[in-house]
Amino acid sequence: MSSEHEPASDRVQLRRGVHRGSHDPVVIREILAAGMVAHVGVSTDDGPIVLPMAYGIDEDTIYVHGASANALLRSARSHEICITVTLLDGLVFARTPFHNSMDYRCVVVRGAARVVDDPTERVDALRLITDHVVDNWSAGRPPSDLDLRKTLVIALPLAEASAKIREGGPVDEPEDLDGPHWGGHVPLVTSWGIPIDSVDLRVGIEPPATITAVFGK
Repeated sequence: MSSEHEPASDRVQLRRGVHRGSHDPVVIREILAAGMVAHVGVSTDDGPIVLPMAYGIDEDTIYVHGASANALLRSARSHEICITVTLLDGLVFARTPFHNSMDYRCVVVRGAARVVDDPTERVDALRLITDHVVDNWSAGRPPSDLDLRKTLVIALPLAEASAKIREGGPVDEPEDLDGPHWGGHVPLVTSWGIPIDSVDLRVGIEPPATITAVFGK
């Protein structure tokens, strides 16, 4: 896929497989909306580190959170970080393993991290993160002041972002097409199971409608 949208900076300029890339904000947000795990990379005094985190998005920002003592998030304060979200859609098998690949959708976001200190924005960000996959914020106990003090929220603008998408079968060498080897791709299909009650759940408490509407019961 190609895009008429220009990259926001040289460091998110796509250089390989440009035909699969896009800087279109709509494409970027569609992938972020479909993903569930963000890998957050920062440079620390002990060297670079990348950790998986839940995330939430609004129109122009991606939020991640963790414990206030989280070393990665503390290192991200006012520093450049990179957030990557990848969805695996299938495996691609070529006539030669050299051309094996994967079908995927991926977004890379770079920029200066910002600690969310405003109380209202912080609660809103935590709601976005909680509701990113399932709208479940309102179904549980609201966070206490202690909960909020123990939580650090980081915001990153979506201004510097790029997307890349690969889909379909292999791209084989012309001379291999008449050979004896199989080529094709295997789509990845995932599904959720039925909700299972906690072992210490009181009798008579049913899953909220926000859960059953998505997963059944």
